[in-house]
Amino acid sequence: MSFAGPDFVLAIIAMSFIAWVITTAIRAKHGYPIENEWGGMVGKDGELDLKRQNELLERENEMLRGKVGRLEERMSVLERIATDAPAKLTAQIENLR
Repeated sequence: MSFAGPDFVLAIIAMSFIAWVITTAIRAKHGYPIENEWGGMVGKDGELDLKRQNELLERENEMLRGKVGRLEERMSVLERIATDAPAKLTAQIENLR
């Protein structure tokens, strides 16, 4: 085998490229930071944003659940008023006066 030919140089370049692709794939799979095309690092910074967004959504969800609970209570009162006998409702209003 001749080490002076262009085939050897191309083989080394191809092996380096394949090793880089494999290393990058392994790093990405396990969540390690990866170097982007400008030399900067791309990591799990987005994960912190996702956690904050998740916390905000959980708070909003709890607030909306409380609103729905209050609206259900009001709706049940309105249903009771609408379905009660008119005489009974009139009697209750008169008792309050």
